[in-house]
Amino acid sequence: MELVWLEDFSALAESGNFSRAAELRHVTQPAFSRRIRSLENWVGVDLFVRTTHGATLTDAGKHMLVSAQEMTRRLHQMRQDTREVAGKQERTLHFAATHSLSFTFFPAWVRAAERGGPIEAVRLLSDSMTVCEQMLLQGQVQFLLCHHFPDAPPRFAVGQFQSKVVGSDVLLPLQAAKADSAQTGSSLPHLAYTSESGLGRIVAARLLGETRPPQLNTIFSSHLAAVLLSMALEGKGFAWLPRTLADAEVSAGKLQRALDEHWDIPVQIRLFRPIARLSDFAEEFWAKL
Repeated sequence: MELVWLEDFSALAESGNFSRAAELRHVTQPAFSRRIRSLENWVGVDLFVRTTHGATLTDAGKHMLVSAQEMTRRLHQMRQDTREVAGKQERTLHFAATHSLSFTFFPAWVRAAERGGPIEAVRLLSDSMTVCEQMLLQGQVQFLLCHHFPDAPPRFAVGQFQSKVVGSDVLLPLQAAKADSAQTGSSLPHLAYTSESGLGRIVAARLLGETRPPQLNTIFSSHLAAVLLSMALEGKGFAWLPRTLADAEVSAGKLQRALDEHWDIPVQIRLFRPIARLSDFAEEFWAKL
């Protein structure tokens, strides 16, 4: 039994696709598939139903998933706590944050958080929402900073995590100022988020609740809001962009609305952590937020 097998298992359960999961785990697909098969051989049952469309958990796999994620997280936390006790590791706070918040929100927020007491060291890992969720599930980080929308919650097992609201934002439908304002009901050139993006999940959930959503013609997609911002500035189409990211371009008159205020998506900025106890330093930080 190897720890990486449990991490692979969680990644495949999340993505439902061997190629995508192997990419997330930074290994080749054949090597990834062998490790999943090794785990199944160790357990003694199939954990996934394999089809040409991907992989879905068997009943046994579903039963195992929560325990596997909790065990992985606890093992990583045990290693970190032991290193701190032995003086092998600084009193460091470990964060995962989605790309847009890493650049726009995190620096000022963490400086403000220091007013409650000095933070000795911070380690920030920035990636897509899917990868950030995996880092938190696997115990590689103590905290996850992300946008939050009630109809598109993070893909965590209920009861394993808690969170605090630490800010607010709004996703605005924006296009280049030189472009003609779009009208609801017409086919709109849409710059979309990919499935790995938490913002993409939020936009999809918001549109799902509409009886008459706008007709969108997706011409480009990326999990990076900054890339969609650049494409919008070039007049390629419109995108739902976080105000925290696009505010300067809107204020400068470079971006304008593509849709009216009805299509704005208010969101929270939340900090997630495991319910299980963290290091004393991390618990002190959490208590002061």
